Amino acid sequence: MILVTGGAGFIGANFVLDWLAQGDEGILNLDKLTYAGNPETLASLAGDPRHVFVQGDIGDGALVQRLLAEYRPRAVVNFAAESHVDRSIHGPEDFVQTNVLGTFRLLEAVRGHWSALPADQKTAFRFLHVSTDEVYGTLGATEAAFTEEHPYEPNSPYSASKAASDHLVRACHHTYGLPVLTTICSNNYGPFHFPEKLIPLMIVNALAGKPLPVYGDGMQVRDWLYVRDHCSAIRRVLEGGRLGETYNVGGWNEKPNIEIVNTVCALLDELRPRADGQSYRTQITYVTDRPGHDRRYAIDARKLERELGWKPAETFDTGIRKTVEWYLAHGEWVRNVQTGVYREWLQKHYDTAPAGAEAAA
Repeated sequence: MILVTGGAGFIGANFVLDWLAQGDEGILNLDKLTYAGNPETLASLAGDPRHVFVQGDIGDGALVQRLLAEYRPRAVVNFAAESHVDRSIHGPEDFVQTNVLGTFRLLEAVRGHWSALPADQKTAFRFLHVSTDEVYGTLGATEAAFTEEHPYEPNSPYSASKAASDHLVRACHHTYGLPVLTTICSNNYGPFHFPEKLIPLMIVNALAGKPLPVYGDGMQVRDWLYVRDHCSAIRRVLEGGRLGETYNVGGWNEKPNIEIVNTVCALLDELRPRADGQSYRTQITYVTDRPGHDRRYAIDARKLERELGWKPAETFDTGIRKTVEWYLAHGEWVRNVQTGVYREWLQKHYDTAPAGAEAAA
């Protein structure tokens, strides 16, 4: 089996579901179940012997060591992270604890396990670390997209903590020989996305008749990657990636935030029109931009295509329609994920600078 950390979060849970739909190799799923970790996302796996769920922290070295010794996974895929930029601005310490110290302790436990493996298992073992394009910083309007050679220039507590974790993974490979791979993705969207991020927040707020908050002028540009395409890329890198290498994963869909919001509104106008006949666009509200808001991210994923033959299967048009349709069909999941903790945080954030105009991967 493989060990997946953060496998009850948005991308991690989609990866777990996708992996088990593709074959019979089992998953040991370690997740702390913070506010964004939702076991209901994995409800379809109840009773499936291929899925072993453990609630726990990647920073708990003793727990990770015990799990590695007991289940002896052939690979570790690390999704576990605090990942919301707005939250990192309000409370950066949690991001340092999980993304930096947690990753360090996970690496130490994995390194100890790997070093004691028989030679053939040691050679076959992999540690795949999932990161974000925000580590590269921001781009001007006409600058070339980020390649894997772009220097790290993180601009938020979140991206700085992820950059630190990436460096720890790299150092563990170059110093100790741990067989690592790193993937750096653009903004993910799709099913099971927690409704603090741009696309699900727009859908949820629109249907509830609430304002659709857009930061600044709404012209912040992001590349958008359908989450199941991201999952297929990770599987491919895990299977054939060169050790110690980083692979950018992007959707080739650069779009400004306001265009994303307008597209969501147009789909909702079509699929679930407002009772008063007006467009959901009338709910768009521009709010004060957040501190240090990066203007543009863009991912060049040609290395992944060239070396491993991966390309995204979804265009933005097909992926966003599937996403809106999924949220319309899963209202109960949305209601259940909006816990008291989430609502209290969102209310606090709205009191200062409304959330939702940015979706961090």
